[in-house]
Amino acid sequence: MDRFQAKLRSFFNNRWLVFVAAMWMQSCAGIGYLFGSISPVIKSSLGYNQRQIASLGVAKDLGDSVGFLAGSLCEILPLWAALLIGALQNLVGYGWVWLIITGRSPVLPLWAMCILIFIGNNGETYFNTAALVSCVQNFPKSRGPVVGILKGFAGLSGAILTQIYAMIHTPHHAALIFMVAVGPTMVVIALMFVVRPVGGHRQVRLSDSSSFTFIYSVCLLLAAYLMGVMLLEDLINLSRTVTTVFTVVLLLLLLVPIIIPLLLTFSSDDTSAQEPLLTVPQKEEASNSGQSTENHEVILSEVEDEKPKEVDLLPASERQKRIMQLQTRLFQAAAVGAVRVKRNRGPRRGEDFTLMQALIKADLWLLFLSLLFGSGSGLTVIDNLGQMSQSLGYEETHIFVSMISIWNFLGRIGGGYISEIIVRDHAYPRPVALAMAQILMAIGHFFFAMAWPGAMYVGTLLIGLGYGAHWSIVPAAASELFGLKNFGALYNFLTVANPAGSLVFSGLIASGIYDYEAEKQAHEHHNWTSLFRKLLYEAQVQEEKELKCQGAVCFFLSSLIMSGFCIVAVAFSMTLVYRTKIVYAHLYGKSQK
Repeated sequence: MDRFQAKLRSFFNNRWLVFVAAMWMQSCAGIGYLFGSISPVIKSSLGYNQRQIASLGVAKDLGDSVGFLAGSLCEILPLWAALLIGALQNLVGYGWVWLIITGRSPVLPLWAMCILIFIGNNGETYFNTAALVSCVQNFPKSRGPVVGILKGFAGLSGAILTQIYAMIHTPHHAALIFMVAVGPTMVVIALMFVVRPVGGHRQVRLSDSSSFTFIYSVCLLLAAYLMGVMLLEDLINLSRTVTTVFTVVLLLLLLVPIIIPLLLTFSSDDTSAQEPLLTVPQKEEASNSGQSTENHEVILSEVEDEKPKEVDLLPASERQKRIMQLQTRLFQAAAVGAVRVKRNRGPRRGEDFTLMQALIKADLWLLFLSLLFGSGSGLTVIDNLGQMSQSLGYEETHIFVSMISIWNFLGRIGGGYISEIIVRDHAYPRPVALAMAQILMAIGHFFFAMAWPGAMYVGTLLIGLGYGAHWSIVPAAASELFGLKNFGALYNFLTVANPAGSLVFSGLIASGIYDYEAEKQAHEHHNWTSLFRKLLYEAQVQEEKELKCQGAVCFFLSSLIMSGFCIVAVAFSMTLVYRTKIVYAHLYGKSQK
C-alpha cells in the first residue's frame, strides 16, 4: 500500500503530467478565436451594426493580450489561485453576455458590453501565463518545444471547441456562448492544482527525447485529423451520429499524451530522480558555515549550468553522486573566495530580470518591435480573412479561417522544434528562427497582394505558419535572455505587441485603404446608375448601405506595406541575433564540448 501511495505521489509530481495537463488547459484557452462565431449571434440578438461589432472585437483583442495583472499575480500568488481568478473572469464575462443574449438580464450599453468581453477574454491570459510559467520552469532545457506545443494548442483550441459545439449543436445559437463561459472554466478548475512547478529540472531521463517525439506525433495526427474532419463537414452534410463519433475520436486523441507520465511512473522503480540534489546533512553543513540561502541558490544554479551534459544520462544514483561532488568543490571554492558571488549589480543577459530592469534593455525592445511588425501583420490577415477572400470572389470564406487555424497550430509546433535545434545543436541565437518565420510572412503578404490564382491558399499557408512560429519562439527567447523568475510579467508585456500591431495595420492601414477603394468603386457605380436614371426615370436604383470592395485592388497596397514591414522585422531580429551570440554561446555552447 505504501508503495502504491509513493507511486501516486510520484505521478502527481511528474513534470510530464503537468505538461499534459497544461496542454489540455490550453486546448480550451483560445476562446478569442471563437469571436468570429460568437459575434453574429450578438449582432443579430442586440441589433448591432458592423462598427459596434468591431468595437467588441477590439475589446476582445485587448483582453486577450493585456495580461500585466495576470503576470504579476502569477508571481505573488500560488498558480492555482491565479488560475481560479482567470476561470472566474471567463465565467463572469461570457456568462453575463449569455444572460443578456438570452433575455435573462437587461441589455447593457455598448461600452459595458465591451468591458464584459474584455473581462471574459482576459481570463485567457491567466491560463496562458500559468501554463507557460510552470512548464518552462519544469523543462528549462527544452523551452522551445514546450512553448511551441503549449501555444500551438492555444491556437488550435478554436477548432477544437468548434468541433465540440458541432456535437452538441442546438437551434439556439446562444448555446455557443454558454459553452465558452462554462466549458473552459470547468476544465481549468479541474486542473488548477496540477499545473504548477514541480522541480522538473531534477527529473531528466533518457526517455525525454522519445517522449517529445511522441508528443509531436500526436500533435501532427491531431492537426491532420481536424483538417480532414473540417473538409468532410464542409463538403458533405454529415449526420448527427457521425459528427458525434468524430468528436469522441478527437477527445480520445487529446487524452493520448497521458500515456507518457503513466509509463514513466508505473513502469519504473526509479524514484530517486525526484529527490533533492542537496541532502539534509549538506544543508546543515552549509548552514553552519554561515552561508546564506541566497548563496546556496546561486551555487546550485551554477551546478545546473556547469555540469557536463552526459551527467543527465547517467543512472540516478551515479548522477546524484557526480552532482554532489561538483557541489562540494563549489562550496570549497566559495569558502576560499575562488567563486565570487556577485551582488549589488544589475543582472546580465541570461540572468533573472524584473520587468523594469528589462525595459531599459535594447534587446527587449528589439524583440518587441520584431513581434509588433511580424505578428501584428499576421493578426491583420486573420481578422480580415473573410473580406480578403470575398474581394477575390470566394463565396465560402470559413474554409480559409479553418485552414489558417491549422497552419497557425503547425507553425507554433514547428517554430519551437526548429528553434530548439538551432540553439541545442549549433548554440546559435533563437531569434534567427524568428527571422526565418518573418521571411515566410513577407512572401505570404506578397502573394496576397498579387492575387494570382491560388494565392489565397499559398498566402494562408505562409502567414499561418509564420504567425504561429512567433508565439513559440518569442516567449522561449525572452526566458533565455531575461530569466525565468519574472517570466510571467515579461511575457505579458511582449503580448501587447500583438494588438498594437493589429491596431496599426488593420485599424488604420488595411481598413482605410479598403474603405477608400470601396467608396471609389461605389462612386463609379453611382455615376453609371445616375445616367440610367436619366434615361429611365421610373427605374428606382437602391444603393447599398454597406460598402464592399471587389477585386485585387482592395488589399493590394496594404499587403505590400505589410510585406515591407515584415522585412523590417527581419532586420530587427537579425540585429538581436548579432547582439546575443555571446549569450547563447554561454547558455548552450558548453553542451557541445
